[in-house]
Amino acid sequence: MRITTILGTCGFLLAISNVADVHAQDRKPPQQAVTIERDVEYGSAGERKLLLDIYRPANAEAGAKKERLAAIVFIHGGGWAAGNKAGGGGLSYFAQTGNYVGFSIGYRLTGEAIWPAQIEDCKAAIRWIRAHADDYHIDPDRIGLWGPSAGGHLVSLLGTSSDVKELEGNNGTPGVSTRVACVVDFCGPADFLTFRHDAANRLFGGRIEDHREQARLASPLTHVTPDDPPILIVHGTDDRTVPISQSEAFAAALKKAGVDVTFVRIEGGGHGIRSSEARQRVVRFFEKHLRGQDVEVSGEPIPSEDP
Repeated sequence: MRITTILGTCGFLLAISNVADVHAQDRKPPQQAVTIERDVEYGSAGERKLLLDIYRPANAEAGAKKERLAAIVFIHGGGWAAGNKAGGGGLSYFAQTGNYVGFSIGYRLTGEAIWPAQIEDCKAAIRWIRAHADDYHIDPDRIGLWGPSAGGHLVSLLGTSSDVKELEGNNGTPGVSTRVACVVDFCGPADFLTFRHDAANRLFGGRIEDHREQARLASPLTHVTPDDPPILIVHGTDDRTVPISQSEAFAAALKKAGVDVTFVRIEGGGHGIRSSEARQRVVRFFEKHLRGQDVEVSGEPIPSEDP
């Protein structure tokens, strides 16, 4: 495990395509230094260590704040085949405020293991984070999720499947709840029975038509129930990798079930969210649902800032 402390203004995660990237600079000065713990082991799959990175306010180590902090968990994209936990560098923005601890999860990619390894690893991480809430001065009932593309799929599935035993797996910290407080989904697939892409075929180890039950279980839309946590969905109208129809169907199912869902269309946007206004809506969403602030999260469309 490596520990570093950073000072200065950190970039805020804005743009994601198949591999998450940090885009643009936050214009506000940092409120606090951020301590980053890299390669923290949260479980194992056989002999394979499962690792995450932790971003937290430097003063949290000394217990300077009596109030427990909220947690934001980032799950990277990359078509379940690429990307890594370094894509969660935008969590520094939230840790700088002194109100959040960020966790960026690494999980097994399809070149190493097919489904359901990916969701089992992510659920193991949530269990570990909740079990170690005291160590990181966080409130285990205020864990929010954020992910783009394949990560958007995984955070949405975590949000809707906390009671689905078939997806829990046995990696790390057994017997701990994987329920979360809220979810931010950037352009993630929601229904594999209607989604066609080579990355999805690799995820299941063959054509979806030959793995329909696994595909059904892997679909966030399958598991929607009225007790699901609030979800913010952001999707570009011109996304040619994950059609916006995926998010439209997911949002409609959540709304029908009575779930608190906010669906934001990026007009003319592709597969990747490059929008300062989308950034602010993510900030307000977490402030509202993780910190109880009286703020509005608009569902109005946003013009694309794609070049």
